[in-house]
Amino acid sequence: MKKIFVYFLSLALILSLLPLNGSAQSEEHDPDLWSAVKPLDTTVSFLNSGAHPDDERSDFLAYLSRGLGVKTSSLIANRGEGGQNEIGQELGNGLGIIRSREMIEAAKITGVKAYHLSETTSDTIYDFGFSKTKDETLSHWGKDLTYERLIRFIRTYQPDIVMPSFRDSDTQHGHHRTMTILSQEAFKDAADPNVFPEHLKEGLSVWQTKKFYLPAESKDTADTSIEIGMFDPIYGMSYPQIGEESRYMHKSQGMGNDIPVAPRQTHLELVDSAVETNGSNDLFAGIPYDFKEWAQTLPKKEKALQVHFTKFQKSLDGIISSYPSHSQVFSKTQKALKEVDRLVKKTEKSNLDSQLKSDLLHKLEVKKEQLLNASLVSSDLEIKAQAESSILTKGQETAVTVTLTNSGSQKLKKADVGLITPEGWKVSDKSKAADLAPGKTTEVTFDVQVPADAEYYHAYATHAIQAKVSYEYAGAKTVTVSELYGTIAVLPDVGLTLSPEDLVINTADVQEEVPVKVKVKNYREGAAQASVSLNIPEGWSVSPENAAVNFSSSLEEKEVTFTLSPPADIKEGDFKLSAQASVNGKTFDSTVQEIQYDHIGTFYYLYPAQVNGVAFELLAPEGLKVGYVESGFDKVADYLSNAGIDVTKLTENDLASGDLSQYDTIVVGIRAYLSREDLTANNERLKEYVANGGHMVVQYHKPNDGWNKEDTAPYPLTIGDPSIRWRVTDENAPVAVLQPESPLFNYPNNITENDWANWIQERGLYYPMQWDDRFETFVRMGDPNEKPFDGGILMAGYGEGTYLYTNLVFYRQIQGQVPGGYRIFTNLISYGQNE
Repeated sequence: MKKIFVYFLSLALILSLLPLNGSAQSEEHDPDLWSAVKPLDTTVSFLNSGAHPDDERSDFLAYLSRGLGVKTSSLIANRGEGGQNEIGQELGNGLGIIRSREMIEAAKITGVKAYHLSETTSDTIYDFGFSKTKDETLSHWGKDLTYERLIRFIRTYQPDIVMPSFRDSDTQHGHHRTMTILSQEAFKDAADPNVFPEHLKEGLSVWQTKKFYLPAESKDTADTSIEIGMFDPIYGMSYPQIGEESRYMHKSQGMGNDIPVAPRQTHLELVDSAVETNGSNDLFAGIPYDFKEWAQTLPKKEKALQVHFTKFQKSLDGIISSYPSHSQVFSKTQKALKEVDRLVKKTEKSNLDSQLKSDLLHKLEVKKEQLLNASLVSSDLEIKAQAESSILTKGQETAVTVTLTNSGSQKLKKADVGLITPEGWKVSDKSKAADLAPGKTTEVTFDVQVPADAEYYHAYATHAIQAKVSYEYAGAKTVTVSELYGTIAVLPDVGLTLSPEDLVINTADVQEEVPVKVKVKNYREGAAQASVSLNIPEGWSVSPENAAVNFSSSLEEKEVTFTLSPPADIKEGDFKLSAQASVNGKTFDSTVQEIQYDHIGTFYYLYPAQVNGVAFELLAPEGLKVGYVESGFDKVADYLSNAGIDVTKLTENDLASGDLSQYDTIVVGIRAYLSREDLTANNERLKEYVANGGHMVVQYHKPNDGWNKEDTAPYPLTIGDPSIRWRVTDENAPVAVLQPESPLFNYPNNITENDWANWIQERGLYYPMQWDDRFETFVRMGDPNEKPFDGGILMAGYGEGTYLYTNLVFYRQIQGQVPGGYRIFTNLISYGQNE
């Protein structure tokens, strides 16, 4: 009998994984409406914590949110600024903006709300690069700041269950480990009034999370295993497939995979619990799942309140059962909105324990938000809000038009529109509440004036203009806030972009004239005139002293060139050049980095318009000619060119049929075998170039970047995997030069300990783990208390030439203006020129 039961259970599971009738999605299914009503089924809230955008457990979160209706959120520490970029050249804060928006778009697919602890582009909770420990991580982030924000979030969001994405293991990124450790500590501390007591004075209350889970190490060590691979006919996908759809939004990280519908389990370890589970391993055991179960937790003396909560859940269940009828869902939702308001008042007047009362009021507040969303979706009210101009400048006036179209079957009474703007903005009040019959449209246009002291756009701030829409039906009022189309940004009158962004002055051969170009973009409405000038260090000269730029229209861009003359006896060290423009008596000095991708939209990053300069001695062989295979992931070719080295960027035609012998050295950019199919196609031709006497320098790759360990290099070379075990994250890690007599450290620059100093972010990553005996090793380095690596620079003779592979992060050093990075890399690409 037991075998028969197991058989039918297995059969049922298989059938639940399959699409009905083999079709992806029936016409009767309405994902938007279902997503709005399903959360009414439960009062449980779930928080997934992590360190970087894309750390979320997408498949499990999709199951919780889309499958069960659980209120689900991801709390991420930083913005991923220290990561790599597979879709463009933005790094640092520019990349952080991209990754933050990718996470927000990904969360829309899984039905999850995305949050970050990091608040600004100058926040200390920053992705400073790979870390291996909590101590190193918090030395950058700040323990008190990070923990205070985490506790504040938990007390505000009030999750029933918390689950970090990763375990505290030495196989994990230090940022991951930090968020796991702090999340577990917060399980008790968020409930302790002595921990950050200032929160309580601000109106927050302590919060005891009910359960704390970690991803189990294996099925055998799991307390709870949950099948999440089911096919959901409403969404036309399984929950892991929904998760992968969301991961495709993380394009800058190369995320997302096409997967079939198949069984998949999530295995969880229960680490802490504040509730009695009565021996049950169910994820929600001991946690009231809905208001009916909440009613059962109330004291017997509150019999009337028990009845009200039970009836309220019955009303919510009735809304769900009315799906997919928009009209039925709408009418029942309006009744439930009045019911929730009455229940809030009854709960406030009750004699419940203060903590229980606080918990219930919070759950009712959340449920009202969900009911308001269900009301909006089922009403079929279409809201379109758009500004006449999405780019604004201080003092500018613009028009914002909000259009309401009632595509439903009910008359919406007292339909009203307003705008939400920052304090100090002037908005004309032209809106008058009026009934909106089915099939009718109303349009309201507001005149908006940006104040002269308005704050400039910040990618992580609340939108400057939002539309507030309300209507009434059956005595209940629905209010919703809608974003305007596109990104509304208050920008400087003009933006200034300097080229080069970074400047090297070679003290061995000081240039008499250094050209610096300034692109000037007009963000004002209509015509404008700007006077552009450079601020230069003492002892320098510049021509012209200023340049007039005339614009005839908004978003017009022009370029001016200045010629700088540094002092012949310039001293080694850092310096800065900055640009400014005067427009109508006001000075502007910001670069506006425009970030635009189809999957996230358009955003901006404002930072000082300046050139970061450094003066140092950089020797290069006379006549050195370098060919560079750009990957799109680094700017090393440009930086070397700006430093005076003759660099040619190699095209597809160059690799396929060009004369490669004209180059003394060919350099391959980071991860170029991933981004350049033509590189892989012509790899044998490059090896032939080496065999004929050329010198080739290949920079780091990941194991899956199209790298074949047997034949990409002339001899077998295996890149380390997993990557966490094959990197040196301490940028100050001691370096032992294994062959100090090698030209790599003596020609054309004499490399000393100073050249290994002041590196940024890290030493190296994706170290080779195995290589052919014909490769020689040249440097040894390792993180504290770890076995050092010898493979940071590998070189071997091949035919008449030489092949060099390095996983040291020279691109970060060169693009970060670290003199030693330039000098060592110049030696690597100059090998053989001293013979």
